Amino acid sequence: MITRVLVANRGEIARRVFETCRRLGIGTVAVYTDPDAASAHVADADARVRLEGTRGYLDAAQLIAAARAAGADAIHPGYGFLSENADFAAAVVDAGLTWIGPPVAAVAAMGSKIEAKKMMSAAGVPVLEELDPDTVTADQLPVLIKASAGGGGRGMRVVDDLSALPGQVEAARREAQSAFGDPTVFCERYLATGHHVEVQVMADQHGTVWAVGERECSIQRRHQKIIEEAPSPLVERTDGMRAKLFHAARLAAEAIGYTGAGTVEFMADDAGDFFFLEMNTRLQVEHPVTEATTGLDLVELQLHVADGGRLDPEPPPSRGVSIEARLYAEDPAKNWQPQAGTVHRFEVPPTVRVDTGVEDGSEVSIFYDPMLAKVISYALTRRQAAAALADALARTRLHGIRTNRDLLVNVLRHPAFVDGATDTAFFHTHGLDRLAAPLADDRAVALSAIAAALADAAHNRSVATVFAAVPSGWRNLNSGFQTKLYEDTAGGEHPMRYRYTRTGVQLPDHDDVAVVSTAPDRVVLSVDGVERPFEVATYGSDIFVDSPLGPVHLTAQPRFGDPDAAVAQGSLLAPMPGSVLRIGAAVGDAVTAGQSLVWLEAMKMEHTVTSPGDGVLAELNVEVGQQVDVGTVLARVDNP
Repeated sequence: MITRVLVANRGEIARRVFETCRRLGIGTVAVYTDPDAASAHVADADARVRLEGTRGYLDAAQLIAAARAAGADAIHPGYGFLSENADFAAAVVDAGLTWIGPPVAAVAAMGSKIEAKKMMSAAGVPVLEELDPDTVTADQLPVLIKASAGGGGRGMRVVDDLSALPGQVEAARREAQSAFGDPTVFCERYLATGHHVEVQVMADQHGTVWAVGERECSIQRRHQKIIEEAPSPLVERTDGMRAKLFHAARLAAEAIGYTGAGTVEFMADDAGDFFFLEMNTRLQVEHPVTEATTGLDLVELQLHVADGGRLDPEPPPSRGVSIEARLYAEDPAKNWQPQAGTVHRFEVPPTVRVDTGVEDGSEVSIFYDPMLAKVISYALTRRQAAAALADALARTRLHGIRTNRDLLVNVLRHPAFVDGATDTAFFHTHGLDRLAAPLADDRAVALSAIAAALADAAHNRSVATVFAAVPSGWRNLNSGFQTKLYEDTAGGEHPMRYRYTRTGVQLPDHDDVAVVSTAPDRVVLSVDGVERPFEVATYGSDIFVDSPLGPVHLTAQPRFGDPDAAVAQGSLLAPMPGSVLRIGAAVGDAVTAGQSLVWLEAMKMEHTVTSPGDGVLAELNVEVGQQVDVGTVLARVDNP
């Protein structure tokens, strides 16, 4: 009987497993690397063990040694890292520990997507033809390069130009090696517009195989899911599709003697025809939507099956609709650049479920996946579930790091999404620039800047020791206005002028705005007779203003600029913290606009920094292997 579980993972999935273990009276052990030493999952566990190196989560020997040292008798792998590594599963079993996952043979069978597709085809599951990257022809384009040993968008590339294929294959291999320890990649025909539909399976050691329910995960970026839901809109409107999907998923599980929780993933077209993509021999990131619609605790079932328990003959029926949004530290408007830094505040309304590995004060590092949280809604109808999730995300207090929150809300509120018209080309069809637009419009930003200035004035009064009752800037005779300058995230400047008088606050540039009340953290403004509250939080020069009009991030500008902070024209700045992987030119080389000059690795993904124009590489300030911070001047290109 399992008494203490080590989770060989980090962040929200470790906390998720700990939550169920605590409810069942099972002890918990966390592991961590140095960048994660202060992480929430470490504090949550009964015991914790430090791993050497930032890649410690991929070190099977260290993980097993940690389990033994902490007295754990079982290991839960979570997802990612070594969760689908057959050698790790075998090592856990050989160490006399309980592996909370499928049999080693099943992990091995599905561990190679290349071999898995062959096995599924033999079992009668429809598949897309696997293509050898070295023999792809122009007639077979476009193709999708995939990592054989992993998923999550890493090692994946779409190629529609045969000349670009070799370079993209090499880049995919590097990403696959970094993320999964295996550089093997393959190609398959790319369906530009399709539906990513998957079936949750659960099987015990006594022959019972459940197809618990399906999920649709078609809203993706970089081939990684960001919004998932149960049930699938496509399946709901396609007669007979669910029965065929469930049959194919059970065939897949039975073909490899599967036990435990797993997911069989398919790509489907608008007509409901589907093809096997892969089988994830682990718990999925999006498992909460299945839990919400069935009432099951899938982690509890994993533990139950690992302990030899039996499943009921049939799973419970699904009811209602659940939608999950993945909140990432990234900037969608800048090619999904990952972000790193401090999460000063993270507060989601209690109307939804939140699975997260961060809390107030958490540090997001460059070493691991940038997902901050999963936010999950449930309602009886899909329209209600989408509205509830969008509202909760819009009202979330999220200070300190740029995220994809606005994009998620815009997608959830988009008429096409609400109508169930979702496919993998959603961003291309509806325009990423529009979907990534800020929730707060120009008017909301201007009002937020007013609130920021007045909150700052109220703070100054609250800490004053002399003439504390006198309003900021007060004179016994009329004088000039006080001015504060703010910059928004798009680079727009907002000079705010105000003056305190005996009768209130004057805003000479905003005649339609009246000040109702001010405090260091809350300002109420009356706009055309409608009162609106603005919550203001300040962290150094960063000001975050939350209101029903949308969240706004402002930066207070100094009265006098620092000349040493000026950046020379043509400079290439690091868009994120990361490690320099490659350099594409030498000082003195002629370069062209858009040419890749520096390759960075951040959060297990490659990112390129390109030349801003034609010219000569006049300056190169980094070398391969160097760690850089966001804003570091990497190089400079001079125009001739």
